Amino acid sequence: MTLIELKGISKQYGSQVVLEDINIEIKKNEIMVIMGHSGAGKTTLLRIMALLEPPSKGVYKYKGNPVKINGFFRKKVTMVFQSPVMFRGSVYDNIAYGLKLRGIEKKEIRDKVRNVLSLVELEGTEKATARKLSGGEQQRVALARALVLEPELLLMDEPTTNLDPTNVALIERVIMELARKNNTTVVIATHNLFQAKRLADRVAHLYSGKLVEIGDADKIFENPGVEITQKFITGELRSE
Repeated sequence: MTLIELKGISKQYGSQVVLEDINIEIKKNEIMVIMGHSGAGKTTLLRIMALLEPPSKGVYKYKGNPVKINGFFRKKVTMVFQSPVMFRGSVYDNIAYGLKLRGIEKKEIRDKVRNVLSLVELEGTEKATARKLSGGEQQRVALARALVLEPELLLMDEPTTNLDPTNVALIERVIMELARKNNTTVVIATHNLFQAKRLADRVAHLYSGKLVEIGDADKIFENPGVEITQKFITGELRSE
């Protein structure tokens, strides 16, 4: 089943074209990795999917229907950014924030926060000051803050950049469990080919704002269909 469909999506800032005629279908419960060098347009594409920015052109569909910017859809999609922003207060306050806005009862909030802290292996940190945690722990709190909302679509922008191997492995494990067990569709933007190979069901390669190739991860990594993707995979493509 197709969860998300982008048709003819373009984004322009003044005279600068950041995305041009992007067409992607994202299937329910899959892990889609959008790969490409810095400046390729990956983050802009995620921000459009998260309704943080409107496209200049094109149609964005969710389960076959054009997406409208409203509370219904905003409850279906959540984005985790490359550099996590911690709110003032405790780890618990950070994770519970979105649930409180939705009017969830206190007991249910406590249960949900406890469960998601276990998932990201941060049990016992509820009272810790979020801003005093290590970078890896903060990224796990940011992930927990997104997951506690139980989104159908989780968007992640370079989720493990500059993290140590332990935190990278943990976050990647959580991502895999989400797609396999929790019926969550995950879209990750990354320039890390090793991560893309480990996680992706399918990959999309962006180059200078254009979608140059999309398909099953194993097929593209073993036998890319276009020269630009081959050069990106082999490391010959150094810049946009």
